[in-house]
Amino acid sequence: MEIHYENLSADTPSGPTLAETLLSIEADLTIVDRGHEIFSETSFPVAELAYALCKWVGEADQSEEFSFDSMSADPGLLNIVKRENGWSVTSASTPGASACPVKREALGREISRFTANVRTDISRLGIDPYFIPEGIRFPSQ
Repeated sequence: MEIHYENLSADTPSGPTLAETLLSIEADLTIVDRGHEIFSETSFPVAELAYALCKWVGEADQSEEFSFDSMSADPGLLNIVKRENGWSVTSASTPGASACPVKREALGREISRFTANVRTDISRLGIDPYFIPEGIRFPSQ
């Protein structure tokens, strides 16, 4: 499972809050599993997703599932659910489509790669990525 984005852009935030900053940074997001597209959306709030994933990795217990409840989209837009044989990504917008379950370590590597890329790329846009921690690590089981 891989999380890709392209066409990263940032509007000037409408105000000084973290929420406004997160919503101002968008890209075209695609989640692919073994060559099959699981999820795709243009103008997706990738900084908000990176922030939410970092928070989940840092605060959730090891069996807690993830649901991306965006400030700009319907609840459950993206989910990471625990299956019998690993973790799988699903989306309310594509019912029935889900990534093949992966081990916790593989999921953690992909989340770390994605959040590090978002952090680097928004920094290149001149935005301080203080809200996305460096070097996040998925706690091992």
